Amino acid sequence: MVLDNLGSSLRGSLDKLSGKSRVGEDDIEEIVKEIQRSLLQADVDVSLVMELSDSIKTRALEEEPPGGTTARDHVLSIVYEELVDLVGESTDIPLENQTILLAGLQGSGKTTTSAKMAWWFSKKGLRPAVIQTDTFRPGAYDQAKEMCSRAEVDFYGNPDNDDPVEIARKGLEETADADIHIVDTAGRHALEDDLIAEIEEIESAVNPDRNLLVLDAAIGQGAKDQAKQFDKSIGINGVVITKLDGTAKGGGALTAVNETDSSIAFLGSGETVQDVERFEPNSFISRLLGMGDLGQLTERVQRAMEETQEEEEDWDPEDMLKGQFTLKDMRHQMNAMNKMGPLDQVMDMIPGMGGGLMDELPDDAMDVTKDRMRAFEVIMDSMTENELENPRSVGASQIRRISRGSGKDEERIRELLQQHKMMSQTLKQFQGMGQGGDMERMMKKMQGGGGGGGLGPFG
Repeated sequence: MVLDNLGSSLRGSLDKLSGKSRVGEDDIEEIVKEIQRSLLQADVDVSLVMELSDSIKTRALEEEPPGGTTARDHVLSIVYEELVDLVGESTDIPLENQTILLAGLQGSGKTTTSAKMAWWFSKKGLRPAVIQTDTFRPGAYDQAKEMCSRAEVDFYGNPDNDDPVEIARKGLEETADADIHIVDTAGRHALEDDLIAEIEEIESAVNPDRNLLVLDAAIGQGAKDQAKQFDKSIGINGVVITKLDGTAKGGGALTAVNETDSSIAFLGSGETVQDVERFEPNSFISRLLGMGDLGQLTERVQRAMEETQEEEEDWDPEDMLKGQFTLKDMRHQMNAMNKMGPLDQVMDMIPGMGGGLMDELPDDAMDVTKDRMRAFEVIMDSMTENELENPRSVGASQIRRISRGSGKDEERIRELLQQHKMMSQTLKQFQGMGQGGDMERMMKKMQGGGGGGGLGPFG
């Protein structure tokens, strides 16, 4: 989950107010100290922490909570608003022709980010191209080419040329038909003078519309000096925070944003080209505090459904809302879920499912869920066409046969059939909805308790 340790710690601090109708100065002092500790442990700069905590303390003591609002929810609202203000607005990235230069140290994730961003732009209807100018790191060209192939976007690089500036110029010429040019530059282990000189030359040659600094979420306090140097050399318009799926604290990256007086453009997590999203401050902080992110979840669901439908032309997700829900439909839905990204991220976006509830789950809970989905797929591979179309017809003798064929025990097969039944009952509640804004309406209804099994094979 995004900045998981920080979010968990903040939620734990706020939970100390549960059950209280009003809070006194001692309560606020204790909460503010907890928040300070949480932010400092997450590597957020001390001056930012003090500024934030002072604002939270002042507002919590001076502002009257709205009628019917608990003390916890009132302070939560204040923390939410102050954190949104801290991270600032999202970097302006218009959907139009532009050149973007990526800067950062070696290992920050620039090459992966270039392909992820290109994929993101391609999904917005634009034609992107990645230009790989890293002649320093062995394998940079091959990695970039492979990632861009997976993203199905244009790519230019030249492993036989050791002049990154010439590669950049030639790359712009060779990919002139592209709408978006993303120039990936070389990194080093530290801010050496030759790195700075090289990136300044490349920047001069390609004349980018915006320069984005790519930062590993685990960078810590070192982000401050790095951001300063890059900003001084080429000017930083936005920051991309990568590797948010690990155990990274992430506060250093937030500090870098403040240091460059810029904003966050993208968030990256995972190894696939799809593991990227535009930074939206309200959604980011909402997830951080365990409040979910319905907008991002809806977008991911719609995208996953569309991609699954493109691959499996005989399946239309709208059919699930019209007629009988079969095991084939369930398998298609599972395939779509796999395209939505890591399960813990998806759960984090579901209001009421992320945050505190996720904190209480065992560390291997998501692995268990993935194993469960894989087991369901194996079982369905051992079923006949008629059984997939009519799961209610599956009796005891068929369960025994399917168990032998799939290598799964009979109880797991009954579990699959029961899960299908629950999902079928849930979908019946949405039957009759027209097209258009249906997915968001469905998600909102599920948020409000639309029925068991709404989370599908997650369990």
